[in-house]
Amino acid sequence: MKFSILFGGKAGQGVNILSDILGRSLVKKGYHVFISRDYESLIRGGHNFNVLTFSDSPVASNDSEIDLIVALDKNTLEIHKKELKKNGNVIQAESKGNMYFAGRLYRILCIDFKFLEDELKKLRERFDENIREAKEGYSEEKKVACRVGFMKDNLELINGNNGISEGAMKSGIDVYYFYPMTPATNVAGELAEKQIENNHIVLELENEIAVINAAVGSAITGAKTMIGTSGGGFDLMTEALSLTGIAEVPLVIYLASRPGPSTGLATYTGQGDLDLARHSGHGEFVRMVLAPGDAGECKEIISQAFYFSQKFGIPIIVLSDKHLAESLYTIKGKQIITTSKKSTSLIRYNSYEKDKFGCAIENAEKTIRNVNERLKKQKEVEKEVEKFEGFKIHGNKNSKNVIVSWGSPKGAVIDAIKDLDVKFIQILYLEPFPAKIKKELEGKNIILVENNATGQLGKLIAEKTGIFIEEKNKILRYDGRPFFADELKKEIGGKLR
Repeated sequence: MKFSILFGGKAGQGVNILSDILGRSLVKKGYHVFISRDYESLIRGGHNFNVLTFSDSPVASNDSEIDLIVALDKNTLEIHKKELKKNGNVIQAESKGNMYFAGRLYRILCIDFKFLEDELKKLRERFDENIREAKEGYSEEKKVACRVGFMKDNLELINGNNGISEGAMKSGIDVYYFYPMTPATNVAGELAEKQIENNHIVLELENEIAVINAAVGSAITGAKTMIGTSGGGFDLMTEALSLTGIAEVPLVIYLASRPGPSTGLATYTGQGDLDLARHSGHGEFVRMVLAPGDAGECKEIISQAFYFSQKFGIPIIVLSDKHLAESLYTIKGKQIITTSKKSTSLIRYNSYEKDKFGCAIENAEKTIRNVNERLKKQKEVEKEVEKFEGFKIHGNKNSKNVIVSWGSPKGAVIDAIKDLDVKFIQILYLEPFPAKIKKELEGKNIILVENNATGQLGKLIAEKTGIFIEEKNKILRYDGRPFFADELKKEIGGKLR
């Protein structure tokens, strides 16, 4: 069983709250839920919509067709009626608040009103007004689908940014610096709420250059330090990124991408920053680029980033995007959090080549020694990553058809291939690239799935393995929107052998 609901309205009408409270109630009843967000770069007005998909089996994406539209304004139905299934339904009403619609939804799905009341209590503000509206909607609704029963799974609903912040706190973060930029900003809010109980500091500075330079200063004093930004902000940080390389500073960088170049699509999604993460900065130095594919992996990967940064004194870039950062995923079970010891010591740090005392030098022999010592870490890192899961395999492990992808497309790919003869290799460690992947790809029909226009993972695979993916086998989306599982299934199906 799978059912999808689109919530649409103007910014400020409460579309997010409406989808979130229903999602949490469904999770309490044991259902798997996935919620994606689509919004314009406006505080008020415009058109925003969320799509909630719930199922009695794991789900991590939406389809292109909708079972039920909840229209908080007339514009929503006009925009999305073409997406409604033939037997789909619509809820709409003039001049009603979002909790009125919540009441109608809970009634349609046969969810006891107590579940809604419990969620409204958590909102605290306007409880009496909210409960009155919800009861009105619940009592007025006559259509009862009774799609929701009760299951027993112990599940949790979080987004990628929640996972990043929780993983950072469990890894012992001391300081988080940031300058607001969608879609990374919410990590700062998550961490700021728990500064006192977790004994860490969150600081907003005047720009991204200040952010990374302050972070370098904190890191060399021994503080476990993380910063967050998007592509445009990361551009400004690249000079100081090189500083972390030569000074051997442990720093975790959360890079939550959106479409570029420049401002691009400020509130939409894309995977165009892989090349940026791998190659930014001048000179030659060791870095790692890690890419979680869902909210649960965000917890795990950020903890691994702290582990590697502290162990080797290098910058670690955790690469995400808007779809992963802000979509809500259902996760189950306890994530493995990797502990790390602080690696810095009280020595002189320098942006120049230096001697053993940290003093600047221009000596050729010492320069060669320094460069070799820094690059020696590359081999040490490559050996250490063998202890971790650099890639995951989903689907039919023996299939001659192999999908390769990274990051947020994971959910749509897994949902799309459930009854297809295909193996899906999800790559989590992009730098260093897992050497064992080459064996998994040799002699196979390889299909590339990415949210960018140039197939950046495909180029990386060619560079590291010598295996080139045919142009006809590349499924690339670069309109700022995520993949839909049903559409992706058709595209994959047409490329299988």
